[in-house]
This record gives sequence, C-alpha cells and structure tokens, in this order.
Amino acid sequence: MTSLNSTALAVLLAFAPASAAVAQIPTQVTPANYVPPLATTPMNRIVQDNAYKQLDYFFKKLATEKEGIVMDGTSPFKSGDKFLPGKVAAGLGHVLLNTPKDDPTLEQKLKDYRDIADMTVGMDNHTWGIYYYIGTLVKLKQAGLLERAVSPATLEKLRKQLDWRTFVTPQWDLISLPTNYYGVAFSIARLRMLMGWEDDSAGKVLLEKMLTHYKTYSGKFGFSDETDGEGRFDRYSILLIAEICERFLETGLQPTDELKGLLRKAADIALNVSNTAGDGFSFGRSLGPYGETALVEILSVSAYLNVLTPEEKQYAYAFSSRVAARYMDFWYDPSMHSLDMWGKGRRTDTYRGKHRILGENFSLLHQLLSTNEMWNEAGFKDVSPKADLQAWLDKTRPQFSVTTFAQGEYDRALAIFRDGKHVVSLNMINGGISQHDNSPYYPLPFAQGIVSGVSDSGSAHPQLLPKFTMADGSQLIAAAWLKDIKTARDGERYTITYRQDELDKLGKRSPVKDARIKLHTTYKLEHGMMTRTDVYTPVGAQEVEKISLEFASFSDQATIQGNTVTFAQGDVKEYSVSGLQQCQSAPTNGSKDFMAPYGAMKTLVTCSTGKLTLKEPLTIKWSIKYQ
Repeated sequence: MTSLNSTALAVLLAFAPASAAVAQIPTQVTPANYVPPLATTPMNRIVQDNAYKQLDYFFKKLATEKEGIVMDGTSPFKSGDKFLPGKVAAGLGHVLLNTPKDDPTLEQKLKDYRDIADMTVGMDNHTWGIYYYIGTLVKLKQAGLLERAVSPATLEKLRKQLDWRTFVTPQWDLISLPTNYYGVAFSIARLRMLMGWEDDSAGKVLLEKMLTHYKTYSGKFGFSDETDGEGRFDRYSILLIAEICERFLETGLQPTDELKGLLRKAADIALNVSNTAGDGFSFGRSLGPYGETALVEILSVSAYLNVLTPEEKQYAYAFSSRVAARYMDFWYDPSMHSLDMWGKGRRTDTYRGKHRILGENFSLLHQLLSTNEMWNEAGFKDVSPKADLQAWLDKTRPQFSVTTFAQGEYDRALAIFRDGKHVVSLNMINGGISQHDNSPYYPLPFAQGIVSGVSDSGSAHPQLLPKFTMADGSQLIAAAWLKDIKTARDGERYTITYRQDELDKLGKRSPVKDARIKLHTTYKLEHGMMTRTDVYTPVGAQEVEKISLEFASFSDQATIQGNTVTFAQGDVKEYSVSGLQQCQSAPTNGSKDFMAPYGAMKTLVTCSTGKLTLKEPLTIKWSIKYQ
C-alpha cells in the first residue's frame, strides 16, 4: 500500500472532520503487521490447494523438458546441485503418493516418474540427496507403487548409489563433512534396512555416533554447536533435535524421554518467537523461508510426540498454518512458477543461490508437505486455525526470555524480547570459522523490518557494530569474544550486559583476538525502543585512524539533524547516535550490500570519527525507536 506524501496528508487532515482524521491515515504494511491472505485457512487445505499444484506443474515441466528444463532463465541440471536428483525424486514422489489409486492419471504419472528416474540415475547425488531419494523409495514401496515407479535396472543402480558409505569411512568417520551429517548417515542406514538392502547393524553404530556428537557439541544446555566447540549457534542448532526425533519416527523408532526433553527446550524457543506474520528465525544463515519452515518442523514433531500441551498445540498449529500461508503469498511468485528468494530486493546465501532454483522449490515444498502430514497425524487435519494467535502469545509467552547455549571461557546465549507484534532476537554467539564477520551472526537485536543482517555480507559494512580502523591498518569489530552475559529487569525495561577482553581482528576466515581495546556492552530493550551502549577501553594509548558505525534501515524518507535521523516511512521512526562526530544518511539505491533475506533496506546511516589517540574510555551509544 502506498502512503500519502506529507503535503497531501496535511491538506487532507486540514479539511477532514476531526472524528474522521485518524481514519484517513493509511495503514502501512510493514513486516510485523503483514497478514497472509490464507492466515485462517487449515494448513492441510493450503497444502492440498497450493503446494500440490506447484508440484504438478514441476512434474509436467520435467516430463516434457527433461534435463533441458529452464526455470526463470536458469538451467537446474547444469548448476552442479548435488542434491537435485534426490529432491526431484522426493518432490515428484509426493505427487504419486497423493494421487488416488483409482485415478486414471496415475498410470501416466508412474511412467513419467520412471523416465525421470532413468534420466537422473547417472547424475551426482550426495548426502541429503541420497536421504531424500531413499526416503521416497521406502514410501513408494509401502504404498505398493515402487515396481511401477522405478525400473528394475534403475532400482539396482540406486541400491548401490543410495548408501551412507559414500560419505562415511570404514572407521565410521565422516568424509570432510560437519558432524551433524551423522544424522543423515543414520537415516540412510535405517531406510536401507527398510528397503531390505542391509541389516540394522550399521544403523545402530551410526545412531550412537549421532547421539554422541549431539551430547559432545550441545553440552549441558542441549543445543548443538555448528562447529567443533568454537561456539557458533544458529537456527540449525535449535532445529537439529527436531530432525533427530523425525529420523527416529520415520524409520520405526520411538524417541527417548531424554530426546523429548531436549525437544521441549527447542519448542519453547519456537513458541517464544512465534508471531502473526508467519515470520521465522531472524539470525544466522540460510534464512528466508528456511527460517520459517524450521519452526514448523520443531512444532509439528513436538505436537505429534505430545511434548506440547493441548492448548500449545492449538496455537503452534495456528502459527504453522500462517507459515504455510506466507509461503504461498510472500515467497511463491505465480509469474515465475517458483518461490523467489533472489528477486524483489531479497538476498540469500551463495549456498542457496538461484542456480539451485528447482531443488529449493522441491525441498521447501517437501518440508511443508512433511510437516503437514505430521500435523494431520497429530489430529489437526482440516482444522481451522485459532484466530486469536496474537492474544494467546501476549498472554502466555514471556515478554523476555534468555536461553543459554554455552558457558565457559566465552558465553553464548539467545535473548528474546516480545513487544506486541515485534519479536526481537538478540543472538549472542561467536561467528566461528567462515561466519564471524558476516552480519547475521553479530550480537544484534534482530527483528523483522527493524534490524537485519545481510547474507554472506563480510565486514565491509558491519551492521550496527562500530569498526575501528587502527593506525597500522588493521580493522576491529566486537563480534566474537563475549564473556559474562548477564540480564536484569527494571519494570518493563530489560537489560543485557556482556564484556569482551578482545575485539575481532578482521581479514581471516576465523576470528582473531586483538587485545588492544576492551569493551563493555549494555543493551536496553523496552517498548518501542532498543539501545546499545558500548564503553571501549584502550590498553595503553592506541592510535586510531577512524571509527565508523553503519545502520542499514528498512525505513526511508529520512531527515537528519545532528546525529539523529528520523524516518517518515517504515517501522523505525528514529535512530540516534552519540560518541561519534558526524552522521549522514543516504538511500541505498538497491545496492546488494543492503539486502535482507526478505527484502531491501532503503536507507544507510553512516556515523564516523577521524584520527584520534585513544587514551581514556570511549562511549559509543545508539538507540532505535520503532512503532
């Protein structure tokens, strides 16, 4: 919806009756107050009426165009997507399994599936692709369709190819993969057993490997470190326990009480960040729709396993339905016949680049269909979602919560602040190797439409973190080495403090400690306002060439007075800085440097100070007022 310009609005209000004046002001649709058109439609209906139609389209297109398929100018089978054959098998398998046995179109679909399987069997298919493929073969076998859907020759090739041994050594070590891939290997071993291709012995060993890894790298708090103890946590750290429980269920095992206890901790976070817009996690990598479906995965398996109370199930389902509704309206573009994570000012990780367009459609639709099946089995098939989701969240979820991920030499934690429709996630983590300088991993109060990171951003524009350029040319930011996280409450104001004895010296793949400047940080979160105060203390006299601070905002129509910027449009109404000499604002003009997973930031505010000798503590403070 377009907003009136200030002159037109002034004229309108001048001649409007007083009682009508407020009603004449248009409501601006911002991320937090977005409502998906299908928000109160049962999730199963959203899936049946939308997701399956998308899969039908891909099925027909693949049957016609084969490996020459082109989507929005991209050739998926020439992209090097090493999961694609498995995702194709899974996506099209859903169509076969959803087609009634007496449907006259089933025979042609089975023939087309067989042809496509023959076409892809010679293509590279790794890890997750193997998992997707063999899981579909098991379901086709159980439905009595396998022999008609896959030719004997292709099935024999798949028996050799779809094997966990392709990425696990005879000594049970993963081959150049993160440790969470033990879960993928375990699933494949169990599914091979269900296919009759091996016994259960490998599955038992890989199960032990998977659970040992989880315990080793999740510590006493129960959330999995993405690295070997470097302290990097993101959405997958919270999602992984749900995936483990899902792997148990799909291969005929029941999760233990211990696993259910860990799942409950993940479910609490999922409920605490739930919202009426269907938004997902706002920090870390691989966000966009994956940040949303991750929450639905956690909540659907939690409901199925009765980890949630009956009332929580009702509202977790209402939120899940909104995520599915958002996918069909916000992420899916009918003109492209595809989801769109790459246009409209959106930016995603290189890993999920547009070259993977077909696989991304299949994997996200697979997630929506699989979680919908879980909700159906939990008793919610075609149930109308509760309409009072916001009221329930306001009443039952804590306004402020802190989840500890790790404690030791360095602390890692997630603070969540609920402010009406806004959900603020302050994720205090170490970026670890390859991620420490990317803004989605900074310790910032992320909130849709207010503060966002930029995928694969690097440190050229460190969002809301002062960057010190030292006299020797090195650049430092306060991203990695957090200690002593503490929280306090004063009425409706919540305070988070931590310190860093070293700043992060930029330029390497891993964070590098630089002890020339120490830092004490204080965040204050309260209704309509977030404030960060940094006290930088030099160790001896330090020569600084420049200090800069950037804020890329979704708000626009900015005016600046001193070091305070006000915005006429958007959720952020005012941004103010102290401790630096000068500020300026400029439109981003569509620069790729300032794109979030869900849309473009519109204004860049840059504040800076020139050369100085830092001898005494320096306080730099910024505050954001939002509506």
